[in-house]
Amino acid sequence: MSILTFIICCPLLAALLLAFVPNSFRVVMRGVAVLATLISALLAVLMFLLFNGAQVGATGYRFEQQIAWVSALGISYHVGVDGINVGLILMGAIVAFAAACVSWEIKEREKEFYILLLVMAGGILGAFASLDLFFFYFFHELALVPTFIMIGVWGRGERKNYATFQITLYLSLGALLALVGLIALYVQSGANTFDIPALTRHIFTEQHALSPGAQHFIFPLLLFGFGILVSLWPFHTWAPLGYGSAPTATAMLHAGVLKKFGLYGLIRIALPLLPNEAQGWMPVLAWLCLGNLVYCGWVAMRQKDFNWLIGYSSVAHMGFIFLGIASLTLIGITGAVLVMIAHGFLAALMFGLGGYIFQQTGTLRIDELGGLLRRMPFIGMALMMAAFAGCGLPGFANFAGEITVLFGAWTVFPQVTILACWGALIIGAVYALRAVRNILHGPLPDKWAAVADAPHLWRKLPFVILLASLLIFGCFPGLLTEKIKPNAEQIVKMVQAGGRNAPGGALVTQAAAKEDAR
Repeated sequence: MSILTFIICCPLLAALLLAFVPNSFRVVMRGVAVLATLISALLAVLMFLLFNGAQVGATGYRFEQQIAWVSALGISYHVGVDGINVGLILMGAIVAFAAACVSWEIKEREKEFYILLLVMAGGILGAFASLDLFFFYFFHELALVPTFIMIGVWGRGERKNYATFQITLYLSLGALLALVGLIALYVQSGANTFDIPALTRHIFTEQHALSPGAQHFIFPLLLFGFGILVSLWPFHTWAPLGYGSAPTATAMLHAGVLKKFGLYGLIRIALPLLPNEAQGWMPVLAWLCLGNLVYCGWVAMRQKDFNWLIGYSSVAHMGFIFLGIASLTLIGITGAVLVMIAHGFLAALMFGLGGYIFQQTGTLRIDELGGLLRRMPFIGMALMMAAFAGCGLPGFANFAGEITVLFGAWTVFPQVTILACWGALIIGAVYALRAVRNILHGPLPDKWAAVADAPHLWRKLPFVILLASLLIFGCFPGLLTEKIKPNAEQIVKMVQAGGRNAPGGALVTQAAAKEDAR
């Protein structure tokens, strides 16, 4: 059995176990959730350390496991990792553990909360590990549904119900568009399989290549379906309100990890399988991403609520990833994946810190806070480091990813890159550093004299782990880029060659020959 199956099943089996735990066993419920996510995170670290891109199998993936499910439709449970998703699974497992650790703030209906949290974590990890289109989508929906429930039941603020309706409508629309695109891809390919490697081998043969008309119809569905899920401008308005109203752990998991599903889908499915149409749409995507980088940055500067500021900042950072994808260059796509991982750690850290401050003060209104560094030295230090990471300070993983994206995009979209630099370096620094100044520095209001810092190592642990991850991959980005590069290069050459006569095509052709021989 693959280590990936254990990583996915630990949270899901723990959720099933909690269904039989009495509601009065609060410590047991929390302990099960933390232990399950810890085991999953440790296994993900082990998988990451053992991963060697040079030792992939015939299909180009490691730690594979495939079990037929509905053979008539070509659906199977198929998991595996390559350089594109190995870092995402690691990041998702670590963020899930951090989210379970900060869930001490939940005091009501804890059993239901932890069950939903574990289902969400298992669904996220399953979506990134799946190599079958059906389970790829199924696991995403398994993670998405708990998001709506958790905001509606445990959310905060007067607009939490409105936020629940809005995020449900937007994300359901995006998921529906993506589903139509995936089904159309399955039907138009004629391969009678949902298996991504097999589908790729089928499409990349001369006689089964998708027609330009089919690509013209399918690619926009995937682009805008996945784009809505990622908060591509102008379909971004659900994100700040949803995150501002969500419980801390939910915001950490969704903004940090689940939102990367759409980006991963574009890189894994849309670009390599629909190469001709992808090249035509990339200039449009490059200009749209400026809405994320510049417009959402401007809006973030006007926010008075810290969670809303983080929400708009998260949307703005998605622009970097879209820009890297739009460049269709090796360095650009490598940087896009690196930013996806770095932003996952950063978003989880920022929302976790915001949740701690809210628990201590009862508000995240920036103009009501101030001087908190005197009372919260650890939380204040972590918040300052997170702000520096968000500004792209060297030494953090965000800098490595963002500078890589900009280098990749410069050769293709120089005008967009210049505007992106201005939006990222100037606007991002203004709203991040101004928020830190107003929250942590200045006079301490008398009403905050009794607030307390994180009292012991257990409360500090999730923030330490997330900060350490940002610093490790920031100081040693080669830990990720060396794994990402071979598969990113394969995708780029597939797109540039239209899926024919590229190294990726040679790989799948070789794999097909081996299967025929068997």
